[in-house]
Amino acid sequence: MTEAEVNPKAYPLADARLTKKLLDLVQQFCNYKQLRKGANEATKILNRGISEFIVMAADDEPLEIILHHPLLCEDKNVPYVFVHSKHVLGRACGVSQPVITCSITIKEGSQLKPQIQSV
Repeated sequence: MTEAEVNPKAYPLADARLTKKLLDLVQQFCNYKQLRKGANEATKILNRGISEFIVMAADDEPLEIILHHPLLCEDKNVPYVFVHSKHVLGRACGVSQPVITCSITIKEGSQLKPQIQSV
């Protein structure tokens, strides 16, 4: 998918290097059981205040399904980013289905916390 094909509402959109770094991080958090997949789960985690980071897919159709997440993230002061493909995000989350949103949850004493801070 080229930059021109991506919905302009999907902002900020990660470039190729950042996308690879984010997907590796999502995969690590999935292994540590600190990942929630899906729009409903991400909304619940955001409302509870235990979300560390949100990753969303920019190729969701219609994108308006998840456009309330950036507003919630800004309200709760949680960083968020869009990646190009929901299929790639699904594979990084360890499932065969496309995933439109995933949320990395807070866990005290986690070894991966510095990595999330660096991103």
